[in-house]
Amino acid sequence: MTIAVALDGKLGGAFALQAMFEVPSSGVTALLGPSGSGKTSVLRALAGLDRIAGTIIVDGEVWQDSTTFLPPERRRVGYVFQGAGLLPHLSVAANLAYAERRAGPGRFARHVVVARAGIAPLLDRRPASLSGGEAQRAGIARALLGQPRLLLLDEPLSALDTDARADLLDWLDELLAEIAIPVFHVTHDHAEAARLAARTIRLRDGRVILS
Repeated sequence: MTIAVALDGKLGGAFALQAMFEVPSSGVTALLGPSGSGKTSVLRALAGLDRIAGTIIVDGEVWQDSTTFLPPERRRVGYVFQGAGLLPHLSVAANLAYAERRAGPGRFARHVVVARAGIAPLLDRRPASLSGGEAQRAGIARALLGQPRLLLLDEPLSALDTDARADLLDWLDELLAEIAIPVFHVTHDHAEAARLAARTIRLRDGRVILS
């Protein structure tokens, strides 16, 4: 089973993305490159947030081609942004409950995810009171409770200080090996990609230069 991506189009009439690759639908794939190389554009296309000309086929299911375009809610993708993306007016517990209600039951049980993320002491707190590392743990937990078939991580470590980054990297390394769903991890850090990913796709100026 594979994830096959063949994108060839423009965003906003300016940035041209030409990204073609096929990877196993298991383990972690790093999208590596400098700022502006097209990493996040690939992630947003996978999530269905941006429509870029081309095809995306996941385990034989067409997510998009010239006649088909599955909307984000039908792709069952968990997307974690650089800033975690928690709903600021809700507690951590309410953020998790929101994801559960939208997704329904699935393989990721709330009590297991909370324990594995180490966020039980944070459940009553609002996002504004969390550190960067705590917010990312809660954001990833919320993404998993959405019962995704594909997890997208958009530079979740880049806004953290050195200690928090090292701590979260250790945790991610263990977690991503356990969850048994395919993951795309965007980073500009070669060491981070080598630590977390089974394979790396390098991008530059909107093109895949090595996969």
